[in-house]
Amino acid sequence: MSLSYRIAYVFLRNLYSYKRFILPTFLVSLVEPLFYLVTFGVGMGAYMGAFGGRPYLHFLVPGVLASTAMMSSSFECLYGTFVKIVHEKVYDSLVATPVSADDAVAGDIAWGSFRGLVSGGLMMTVALAMGVAPAAAWRALVLVLFLVFIGVLFGSLAMIVTSISPSFDFFSYYTELVITPMLFFSGVFFPLDRFPGWMKALAEFLPLTHAVRVSRALFGGAAAPGLGWSLALLAAVAAAAFTVSVRMMRKRLIK
Repeated sequence: MSLSYRIAYVFLRNLYSYKRFILPTFLVSLVEPLFYLVTFGVGMGAYMGAFGGRPYLHFLVPGVLASTAMMSSSFECLYGTFVKIVHEKVYDSLVATPVSADDAVAGDIAWGSFRGLVSGGLMMTVALAMGVAPAAAWRALVLVLFLVFIGVLFGSLAMIVTSISPSFDFFSYYTELVITPMLFFSGVFFPLDRFPGWMKALAEFLPLTHAVRVSRALFGGAAAPGLGWSLALLAAVAAAAFTVSVRMMRKRLIK
């Protein structure tokens, strides 16, 4: 794997292109957190009672933060990248320049991470407006860095799927069989402690479970059991997924 500073050029190219669609994508990114926080946090929270002595909304926000970054980065590196490969032929143009295939793929993963950061930042802004804030200001800054990391992790996983996808329809297998189950079985909306034993064991194999655990610990200020293990696992999966995604995409781009 050969990476260079030209990753930044790929990122900037995506940023300039994004400026044309900033208003509609901004509105979509804003509506999603509002939907989750109002529907689940306020509506369902009225029936859920307190979680650890605090309202349900305080439990929900860190989980939705992590899942929002996952969803945005994943969809950008699935559909967005596929359009650039097949329909717009952007990658063909990039690899004809001094930008290498590795740089192009890494730049797109960085862009997916940025999209996840934007969506997560908007969600945090909405949460702050609703009176839900991290335990300390410095924790908010660490959460921002963690959202970038989540974006790289799930953007890389999505890029692996894109590297073998023959069409848009192929993505439904990943979104329906991987993304959606992770969303509901990773402790985003409900604690895992009352789930059946087999489900809790399965949840430990889902990267979003560990991302939510870390996000919740950073947001609330309380250390969770197994936090070090979760961080180590996420780092290992992110490194492996990034390496594999770059190599597999290189094979697709250079034939």
